[in-house]
Amino acid sequence: MLESGASIREINAVRKHLSRIKGGRLAAAVFPATVINLTVSDVTGDPFDYITDPTVPDTSSFDDARAVLDKYSLWERMPAPAAEHLRNATPDMENPRLFPDGAVHTLLLVPSDMVCRAAAHRAREIGFNARVLSCELEGDSQTEGRRFAAALSAAQQENEREAVAVIAGGETTVSIGATAGEGGPNQEFCLAAASEVKTDDQVVLSLDTDGTDGPTNLAGALVDSTTGRRASDRGFDIEESLRRHDASPLLVAIADAVVTGHTGTNVNDLKLGLCAPNGWRPASHL
Repeated sequence: MLESGASIREINAVRKHLSRIKGGRLAAAVFPATVINLTVSDVTGDPFDYITDPTVPDTSSFDDARAVLDKYSLWERMPAPAAEHLRNATPDMENPRLFPDGAVHTLLLVPSDMVCRAAAHRAREIGFNARVLSCELEGDSQTEGRRFAAALSAAQQENEREAVAVIAGGETTVSIGATAGEGGPNQEFCLAAASEVKTDDQVVLSLDTDGTDGPTNLAGALVDSTTGRRASDRGFDIEESLRRHDASPLLVAIADAVVTGHTGTNVNDLKLGLCAPNGWRPASHL
């Protein structure tokens, strides 16, 4: 499912209907104990049943789960027992829809858009004209990476005498076919953006806030107008790496990979584009 391009909501709709604890079943199992959820959100819009789903009522259904497998043609790729369970599920097997009053208390400690708001606040502190494009960015990583770079160029043209920061958050996806190398959605976002970065004063960062982008030890990447040339000098081609979903070797080889290690938290991915006129200096150092 992670390779299909399905969103996290779609993936979780299936997960919740293949588990004995997800979809509110854990809370139901511990009643009459009181449940207190202290939650950090990594899903756009902060829907509780997709970020704290074992201990809040479920809003999705078996029909939703089946629709996801239909949409992405995943029935034949699912383990046979899982597919059989989803096909044969009846309404009486649905996850809990309602809990007794006062049984569950959910406190959202960190919303999914916190990383965007924090980045915008810091950018303004040091003198950037910062704008948040979206805190709910979804869609294909390569497509959105190119659009993001175009938005950065547009912002630079509109504010020629200012330093500009363009910020977005969310979770883009990658649809992997028969050929798959090593990489992740943030790495592909950046590589695609690099092919659209036109001036030497533009830079684009995309990273996963938990420090792990896809099945790699990279958090993401940081690219600029020299990324394509430096990749070519090392025998890589950006478009070919994107076609093969093999971003990591290229980014590591040219030192454009970002490695943070595990951060101990997880909110939405962060997309950051910066540009500044010649001679500009920040109001203070990071």
